[in-house]
Amino acid sequence: MAIVSVFAFILVLLAIGSLLRVWRLVPDSAPETLNIVAIYVCMPAAILLNVPRLSFERELVGLIAIPWLALVAGVALVLVLARVLRWDRPSTACLLMEVPMGNTAFIGYALIPALAGPPALRYAVVYDQFGTFLILASFGLFVLALYGGGARPSLAAIVRRVLGFPPFLALLFGLTLMPADPPAAVAGPLQLLSGALLPIVVLALGMQLRLKLPRRYLVPLGIGIAAKLVLLPALALALCAAFGLGGDLRAVAVFQTAMPTMMTTGALLSMAGLAPELAAAMVGYTTVLSMLTLPLWHLVL
Repeated sequence: MAIVSVFAFILVLLAIGSLLRVWRLVPDSAPETLNIVAIYVCMPAAILLNVPRLSFERELVGLIAIPWLALVAGVALVLVLARVLRWDRPSTACLLMEVPMGNTAFIGYALIPALAGPPALRYAVVYDQFGTFLILASFGLFVLALYGGGARPSLAAIVRRVLGFPPFLALLFGLTLMPADPPAAVAGPLQLLSGALLPIVVLALGMQLRLKLPRRYLVPLGIGIAAKLVLLPALALALCAAFGLGGDLRAVAVFQTAMPTMMTTGALLSMAGLAPELAAAMVGYTTVLSMLTLPLWHLVL
């Protein structure tokens, strides 16, 4: 029942965010401002609370490998279908980025405690920071450069991007200096900031939702949704069996792989002029439909 309540709350917040935009009660920059608060304040707080409780487990290698193997599978699928169905380059670039990369930080950090229990959040951070984030900082930038005509990113540029990302810095601090049981004066504020992540992120998502799409993009969109929300999570479930992952590790691997498309990919693709309507629709539709598919994956597990 708690999970049903969480998803109902999310749908309400999405609707509120969308109405705030439609009624022009918030400025156009409001989603960006909320996302900055989430990235610079709420996500680091969640990481600092949970990562110090992480102990090295051999199975973490498998957990980290799963998003990278899902990337390989997603890229292979998109490239084959792009050739067979003769998609244009912008559509191909869009799905190359948006099928493998999920919203494992914003939505993942917010939903994993409800889907798998609060202790599982520390594994969600590992999946996101060593998987999704590094994939975005490397493969994502390469796709933008290759299909958008920009310069290919150097290794130094990628390293600077990684080291300048606040949640990654919080991860390093949490793994080295942060105590597992901080004093109440520290833990209390961190709990409050971490708890604000869900409403802030979902309101921002609601303000950014775009569901309209030209007809020529319907086939790539349908395939992208199916791959993102069904095929890759099924692959993750199979990989969990291969790696011997169970319990919270298996749940996190499947749920994080099943998260909707990362918002950042949509913004980057739009800025590069690579099928911005398809990019926005992938974010919008996978976000809404994940409110149905994530509970189904919960039943599967």
